[in-house]
Amino acid sequence: MRAIYRIVHTQAFRVFLLIAGVQAVFLGALAWAMIRMHQVDLQEHVMLSGMRITDLVIRSTRNSMLRNDKGEAQEIVSAVGNEPGIDGIRIINKDGSVVFATDAAQINRRLGFRDEACAICHDHNGLVTPEGEQGNQFRIFTTPNGERVLSISTVIRNTRECADEPCHAHEPTKRILGVMDTQMSLAGIDRSFAESRNQFLTLSAITVFVVALASGGFIWWFVRRPAKKLIEGMELASAGSLDLRLDVRSHDELGQVARAFNAMMEDLSRARKEITEWSDTLEAKVREKTIDLERAHKRMGAVEKLASLGNLSASVAHEINNPLEGILTFAKLSIRRIQKLRLPAESTSLLCADLQLVADEAQRCGDIVKNLLVFSRQTPASFQTTTISGIIHRCALLVHHYAELHKVEFTSSCDSDDAITCDPGQIQQVLLVLMVNGIEAIAAKPASAAGGTLSVVSRLDPENDMVIVRVADSGIGIADDVVGRIFEPFFTTKTEGKGVGLGLAIAYGIVQRHRGTIEVDSVPGEGSVFTVALPRTQPSQAPAAAPLYGQHT
Repeated sequence: MRAIYRIVHTQAFRVFLLIAGVQAVFLGALAWAMIRMHQVDLQEHVMLSGMRITDLVIRSTRNSMLRNDKGEAQEIVSAVGNEPGIDGIRIINKDGSVVFATDAAQINRRLGFRDEACAICHDHNGLVTPEGEQGNQFRIFTTPNGERVLSISTVIRNTRECADEPCHAHEPTKRILGVMDTQMSLAGIDRSFAESRNQFLTLSAITVFVVALASGGFIWWFVRRPAKKLIEGMELASAGSLDLRLDVRSHDELGQVARAFNAMMEDLSRARKEITEWSDTLEAKVREKTIDLERAHKRMGAVEKLASLGNLSASVAHEINNPLEGILTFAKLSIRRIQKLRLPAESTSLLCADLQLVADEAQRCGDIVKNLLVFSRQTPASFQTTTISGIIHRCALLVHHYAELHKVEFTSSCDSDDAITCDPGQIQQVLLVLMVNGIEAIAAKPASAAGGTLSVVSRLDPENDMVIVRVADSGIGIADDVVGRIFEPFFTTKTEGKGVGLGLAIAYGIVQRHRGTIEVDSVPGEGSVFTVALPRTQPSQAPAAAPLYGQHT
């Protein structure tokens, strides 16, 4: 009993039942459809025979009707109605009276409009026109002894001959003269149908049994046995034996499942090793991600501070600009007055030197204020069409002497087609900042390595419709720990008094306004390369000005 219980609850047995059930349903449906089609074909054959018999009787009695020879018409109806398979024929006139019939007892019997033979021409609203050209109505009913009978009611229409005959003339507007009702027995058809049905059902049951038996054997040998081995392997794997591998001998679906199982076991074994290794390094990875998050948080805070600093710079610059201008003016004026006084030369020189120091420091403060105003300025750019080569040429003229002073060799190269829509003044300011910084980076090299090269190269990028300008120097380069901060305002690596750290921040903001990019690639001790990419065209309507101290990367 336990073995039977295990077999009944296996997937193979369920598949066997499914196949047997599907076959039974499919063959049952097919048998029903075939039997039904056979029955319909037989009935249609009988209907066709009945229509031919009805047409034969109507044509045979036509001349008798025209001659008003009722005896001859009755003989024809009786002769045809007594043929095998025909239960009876009736001809009913327009008043519902049976004029001719195979059964003499039916003659002169009057039928009501609701009688089945009269329903073809009448309904509850009165006389109606039968559908179709022939006006045939078919109905099947069962006699008291249990036999089925097919009744065919055919309309007898009024023709010109009937309307013109003096013996029984009808009005030409009269369309229907009567109905011929032919009844045919379906007992033979039913017997043939029952025999065919029983034979087909028997063959279907035998087919279901044989196919189910063959399917069961196939499933048991080719599905159940390999599946059992696979189940045993999975049970061992679930117990922790990840080194288990199944012996695969077939190339069917179950063989593919076994191969997939072996591959899964290899993956699980590899994953277990990786998880073990990952758990050992998880703490380090979490610490690394935490540092990245803190760095990003600090960067966001720095951006917010820079935005506030820009607004503050504009206010402070305007407030202290006038006092600084007064200090500078009165310092220079005091120097002139002291020089006019008749004081000892030593005292005059000492006082003038002190006042000159005040003037120089006031001038430096003024330059810082000026840079603050430039840094915080938010005026829109004035775009116009120009050439990058022209801008580079003007910049070269401005830095030519400065480069010679520091023994820097300056070279430039430009494409012939370098027209661009930009603000020439602002782009010139960007390139000047990069060139001056490059010269100063070369000048900062040790005396033994004095001199160097500064090159400016522009080229066209037709794929992106941009102009690329590269400013390369052979200076001291930028250290890795500060290269990410060089575009920050007030960040500088120069000595005190040499700069305030606004040049590259302003340059970055100008490039941003032109929808371009600026990047730096530097190797400490070898030099730096600044790459500026600018689109050749700008929107028809210039975008709203953005502060030069915006977020940068």
